[in-house]
Amino acid sequence: MTNSQPLAERMRPRSLDTYVGQQHIVGPGAVLRNAIENKTIPSMILWGPPGVGKTTLAAIISHQLDRPFFNLSAINSGVKDIRDVIGKAKSIKEKNEKQPILFIDEIHRFSKSQQDSLLGAVEQGLVTLIGATTENPSFEVISALLSRCQTYILNPIEKDDLITLLSKALKEDEVLNKMAIEIKEHDALLRLSGGDARKLLNLLELIANASEPPVIVTNELALNFVQQHMALYDKTGEQHYDIISAFIKSIRGSDPNAAVYWLARMIEGGEDPLFIARRLLILASEDIGNANPNALLLANTCFQAVNAVGWPESRIILSHTVTYLAASPKSNTAVDAINRAQTLVKHTGNLPVPLHLRNAPTKLMKDLGYGKAYQYAHNYEHNFAEQEYFPDKLSGTKLYDPGKNPNEEKLREKLRSNWKNKYHY
Repeated sequence: MTNSQPLAERMRPRSLDTYVGQQHIVGPGAVLRNAIENKTIPSMILWGPPGVGKTTLAAIISHQLDRPFFNLSAINSGVKDIRDVIGKAKSIKEKNEKQPILFIDEIHRFSKSQQDSLLGAVEQGLVTLIGATTENPSFEVISALLSRCQTYILNPIEKDDLITLLSKALKEDEVLNKMAIEIKEHDALLRLSGGDARKLLNLLELIANASEPPVIVTNELALNFVQQHMALYDKTGEQHYDIISAFIKSIRGSDPNAAVYWLARMIEGGEDPLFIARRLLILASEDIGNANPNALLLANTCFQAVNAVGWPESRIILSHTVTYLAASPKSNTAVDAINRAQTLVKHTGNLPVPLHLRNAPTKLMKDLGYGKAYQYAHNYEHNFAEQEYFPDKLSGTKLYDPGKNPNEEKLREKLRSNWKNKYHY
C-alpha cells in the first residue's frame, strides 16, 4: 500500500457534520457550534488527550468561517515564527480582509516569553487564537493569555464512534477500500489506541501494510504486531502517554523498581521534569492520601525543588520521591470520598444549608434563626460537639470511609469515638 498521506490524514473530517465526538461542545445547539454558526468565535484553548480532534476542529472552524489559517507547532516554532505570522496578520487587517485564525498545537510547550509575544496580537484583534494542549492550561498557559481565551474540554472518543471510524476507513479510504481487510475483533485495537483516533487509524494502516492479503484483524494479530514494532520513548510521540501510565501504575502498585525504570525511560527520552513532578503531586493524594499524609508534602517539595534545580540534578530528586511514594502504604479513600460527594450533589441538588450553620451578620438574620443553636466545637471537651452538619435530608450520610492501613485505622477510631453509632465505621 503506498500513499504520501497517512490514513489518519486522509480520513480527517472537513466539516462539523462529519466530525466524530465532542457533541457536548459542537453538537446541535452546543455552545461552540452556536458560536461558529453565528461567526462570533472567541480565542480559545482546546484541552484534551491526543487524537480527539483538536487540530481537526481548528481547521474546520477556519474552513467554515472562510478565514485565513496559520498553523504553528510549539515543538518547532519560536518567537520569530510568531512575529512572522503577526506581521502577515497586520497586513491582512490593513487590507480589511477577514481576521485570520492562528492555530498553535501543543501551546503548553511554549515558554512564557513565547506566550507573551501572542498577547498583543490577541488583544488588538489581529488574530483569533486557537491553542491546543494535552496539559491542564491552568498550569501551562500564562494567566494573561488564558484570561483572554475560552477553554473547551475535549473528551476521549467513545468506543462506538471509534468502531464507526474504523468501518468508515475501510469503506471510504481510497487505499483501504481496494484491499481485502476484515476487522474481526476490535478490542485490542481500541485498547492499544486508548481513545486516540489518530493512533487507531495509524495502527490499522500499519497492520494492513505489514500483512499479506486477505488481512483478518484479530486481537492476537494486533497485540503481536505492536509488540514487534514497539517504538522508543518519544516525549512528543504516541508512547508518551503509555509510559506515564506504566509509571503511575507501578507506583500505585508499590513497585519502586519498575517505577524508577519508567522514570529513567522518561528522563532518557527528554521528558519535562515538571510534567513528571505534577503527576507525582496528583498521585500522592489520589493513591496514598491519608494512609501517609507526608506523601503529599514530599511530592509538593519535589515539585518546588525540580522547578528550582532543573536537569540533570532533578533526576535524583525525582528518584527520591518516586521510590518513597512507591514504597508508601496506599489508599484511594480521598478520591472515593469526593466522587461519592459529587455524585450525591448531582442527585440531590442544592439543598438548603441548615439554619444553625449559617452566619448571622445582621439583626434580621439573627431574628430568623440564623446561627441559633450552633455549637462552637472549641468550647467543648476534646474540641468536639455532636451536631448535624449535613442538610436535614442527608442526615447520617457516610462519604469518607477510612482505609485499612495503620494511619487511617487511627482516624477510624477517632471518628467512631466522636460519632459513636451515627457513622458506622
